[in-house]
Amino acid sequence: MRIFKTKWFARFARQGSLTNLALCEAVARAERGLIDADLGGGVLKQRIARPDAGRSGGFRSLILFRLEERAFFVYGFAKNQRDNISADELREYWALANEMLAFDAAQLQVALDAEKLFEVECGFPADAGTTGRTTPKPEEPSAPGGTPEEEYHDQDLQK
Repeated sequence: MRIFKTKWFARFARQGSLTNLALCEAVARAERGLIDADLGGGVLKQRIARPDAGRSGGFRSLILFRLEERAFFVYGFAKNQRDNISADELREYWALANEMLAFDAAQLQVALDAEKLFEVECGFPADAGTTGRTTPKPEEPSAPGGTPEEEYHDQDLQK
């Protein structure tokens, strides 16, 4: 299982002090079938605990997910900031999932090289289910701007 976060989500995670381990644990729960909400079309909503707190009052994340293959963290929000995403936003995430979950190795590498995606390093033992990849970690952006969809959809990532 390879785990990625978009540029937007990387900034969100940094601001919320979310660690890669917390992201890996959210994916590991999903791999075990412990999914907070399956929104269809390869989009999951998973809770992520705030540092030093529980998941119930923490963050919500949207993950584009394909079992045993890959997961992309694309959006996050604090429970106290909003209740949920709109139906229109969900349709956009379904389209994004359709596109990103179909990426081949070359398309993934282009997105990584362009720093549109960052690979999450988990460090779990191989028998724990989710291993992620251990790749050099480029500097991550410092503050969110724009929407996740706007930041990801650049012409340079098209075939």
